[in-house]
Amino acid sequence: MKKLIPWRALTLARKEIYQYLNAPAFFGAAVFFLLFCSIWLFFFQQYFVQDQATLRPYFAVFPIAFIIIIPIITMKSWAEERKTGTVELLLTMPFTEWDLVLGKFLGAFGILSAMLLLTIPLPLTLLSLGSFDAGLIFCEYLGAFLLGACAVSLGLLMSCLSKNQAGAFLGSAVILLVVMLINQVAMSFNLPHWLEQFFNFISLSYHFESFTKGLIDSRDLIFFVLGTFLFLFINTRVILFRKWK
Repeated sequence: MKKLIPWRALTLARKEIYQYLNAPAFFGAAVFFLLFCSIWLFFFQQYFVQDQATLRPYFAVFPIAFIIIIPIITMKSWAEERKTGTVELLLTMPFTEWDLVLGKFLGAFGILSAMLLLTIPLPLTLLSLGSFDAGLIFCEYLGAFLLGACAVSLGLLMSCLSKNQAGAFLGSAVILLVVMLINQVAMSFNLPHWLEQFFNFISLSYHFESFTKGLIDSRDLIFFVLGTFLFLFINTRVILFRKWK
C-alpha cells in the first residue's frame, strides 16, 4: 500500500518550489499580498482609529487577496507543462497520479505558506500596543492556512483543465471570486432559506469566518480538509484520463 505522501511527491514539490523561487511573478505576488493586506488594515480600515486589540480586520481581507494571489501561484503548474509538452514526459515517468498532484500541491502550498509566514512580523509589531488574544491569532492563522490549501487545490485543478497560463489564471480567479464571495449574495438579497444555506455552504470565506472569531468549528475544519482532498482527487482523475487518452 502506497504512503499518503510518497517521497517522490516531495521530490517533485522541491522542484516546484525551486521553479517558483526563480520566477519574478512569485516575488511580485508576495509583495502585492503583503502590501495589499497592510494597506487594507491601516488605510481602509483605519486600524489605529478603531482602538481595538484585534487583528480580525486584517485576516478578513485574506479571502479577497487570495482571489488574485492563488491564480498567480497555480496558473503555471499544469498549464505551462501542457504548453511546453513536458506533461507528456511527466506522465511517462514512474510517478503515480497522486505523486504528480501532491507534488504540485505541496509546491504551490509551500509558496503560499511562505507568504503567510511573512505576515507574522505585522502582528508581532502590534502586540506591544494592546492586550491581544494569542489563541485568537492562532485560530486566524490556522483558518488562513486551511483556506489557502483548499483554494490552492482548486487553482491547480483549473490549471490542469486549461491549455495556457492566461486561461488558468482567469478561470481560477473567476471560480475563486464566486466561491469566496457568494455568501455575500445571501446577505445582500432576500433569498429563500434553503438557497441561502446552500450559498453559505459552498462559500470558502463563510467557513473561514469562524476562525477569525477564534472558533475552531469541526464542521468548517472538515469542510476545508474534504474540499482540498476532493479537488486533488478530481485532478488525479483528469490526469489519468489524459494518460490513457
